[in-house]
Amino acid sequence: MITPEVSWLAIFPELILAVGAAGVLLVDVQWRPRHRILGLFTAGVLLAATGFTVVQWLDVASIVETGGATDLLVFSGMVLMDPLAVFGRLALLLVTAVGLVAGWGLITTLGRRGAEAIALVLLATSGFSLMISANNLVMLFLGLEVGSIALYVLAGLTREKLGSDEAAMKYFVLGSFASALFVYGVALVYAGTGHFQLTEIRSFFAGLIVAEPAVILIGMALMIVGLGFKISAAPFHSWAPDVYQGAPAGIVGYMAAMAKIAGFTALARIFLSGFAEFDASWVPLLAAVSALSMLLGSILALVQDDVRRMLAYSGVAHAGFIMTGVVGGETSGVMFYVTIYAIQLVGAFAVISAVSGPGGSASSIEQYRGLGARSPGIAAGFSLLLLGMAGLPLTAGFAAKFGVFSDAWAAGEEWLVIVAVVASVIALAFYLRVIVAMYMEDETADGPYVPITVRAVVTLAVLATIVWGIFPGSLLNLTSDAFPL
Repeated sequence: MITPEVSWLAIFPELILAVGAAGVLLVDVQWRPRHRILGLFTAGVLLAATGFTVVQWLDVASIVETGGATDLLVFSGMVLMDPLAVFGRLALLLVTAVGLVAGWGLITTLGRRGAEAIALVLLATSGFSLMISANNLVMLFLGLEVGSIALYVLAGLTREKLGSDEAAMKYFVLGSFASALFVYGVALVYAGTGHFQLTEIRSFFAGLIVAEPAVILIGMALMIVGLGFKISAAPFHSWAPDVYQGAPAGIVGYMAAMAKIAGFTALARIFLSGFAEFDASWVPLLAAVSALSMLLGSILALVQDDVRRMLAYSGVAHAGFIMTGVVGGETSGVMFYVTIYAIQLVGAFAVISAVSGPGGSASSIEQYRGLGARSPGIAAGFSLLLLGMAGLPLTAGFAAKFGVFSDAWAAGEEWLVIVAVVASVIALAFYLRVIVAMYMEDETADGPYVPITVRAVVTLAVLATIVWGIFPGSLLNLTSDAFPL
C-alpha cells in the first residue's frame, strides 16, 4: 500500500485560520468576552497566518532559485506551493484583515452573533486559500465550496432583513448550480485526460495530440461557467446586483473582493498552467466572455439608481477587464489588477456602510447628494476610489488596466483591447455620476456618523490607490514572480 505524502506545514496558514474560527466560537461561548477581546484574538490569528505565509514565500523563492520545482508539490501532488499560491494567500489575508476592520460596525451590531460572523470570515479565507494553492481539480473544488458556503451564510447574516434573506437564497441557489457545473466539467476533463492534477494535464497535452477533444472542450467550458459565476462575469452575473444590494453593507466588500481574488487566481492556474498547451481552444471563449462582461457591465451600470447595484455591474465590467490579462497569458498583470481592485472595493463598501448603515440593504444615490459638504473627508476618499476604479492616470487602476491591456495586445488580441478601452470610457460616466451627486448637489442634512474603523480602511485604500498608481513597481515586483508552475 502506498501511503500519501503529508506535509502539514504546506497548509499551515489554512490550519491556523480554521482553528482560529473554531477558537473564536469557543472563546465566545465559554467566556462571552467583549468584541474588543474577540478582535484582538482574531488579529492574532491573522498575524500568525500572515507571518507563516511570509516564511513560506521565502522558502518557495529559494526553491525556485535552486531549480527544485518538484519540491513545491506536496500532499502527493495535490497541493502546489508555488509563488502564485503564496502571493494569493497574502492577498487574501490582507483583504480579510481590511474587510474585518471595515465590517467591525456590523459585527458589534450583531451582538452575540458577531463571533459567528468572524468565524465565517476566517473559514471563507481558509477555503479560498486552499483553493488557490490546489494542483488537483478535486482539491480545488473542495476549497471553492468551503469558501463559497461561508459566503452564502454571510450574505444572510442579518436574518431580520428580508433583503438579506433574499440575497442569501439567490446566492446559494445559483452558486450551487454553478458549483455543480464546475464539478461536472472536472469529471469530463478527467474522462478526456485521465488526470485530475494540473501538472499532469499539462504534460498530457504537451506529449499528445488529441484527435477528438469534444469531451475535454465541454469540460473546459463548464469549468469556465462555474468560475465565471464566482467572479461575476457576464452572462453568469445575474446574482451579483441582488446580493450586492441585499447583503449587509458591512460585509459585502469582503465577500466580493475574496470571490474575485480566489476566482481569478484559480482561473489563471487552471488555464495558464494545466491547459496552457490547449490555448487555441479556450482563449477565444475567454475573450468572448471578457468582451461581453466589459460592455454589459458598463452599460447596465449607467442606468442604476442604487450605488450598490452600480458597483455590482461595475464588478461585472472589472471581471472582463481582468480577464483580458488571462487571455494575454500573463499572471503578473492579473494579480496586480485583482489585488488593487479588491482593496478599492472594500474601501468603497466601507463608505457605503457608513452612509446606509452597516446592516443596511439599500444605498440610493439620493443618500450621497451633498456628501462632499456634509462629510468632506469621506466624500474625497470615496471619489478617489471611484476614479481609481475608472482607471484614471496616476491611480493604481490605470496601471492595472494598462498592464492587462498590454498583455492582451501583445498576445494578438487587439480587438479585445479596443473593446476594453471603449468600455472604460463608458464606465467613467457612472463613476462621475456619483461624484457629481456628492459635490454638485445641495443638501443641508447632517453628515453620517463615520466610525474610526471606516476612516482607517478608506485611508488605507486611498493610499494604496495613489502610491501603487505613482509607484506601481513596488507591487509589480512581487506579482511578476507569481506565475503558475
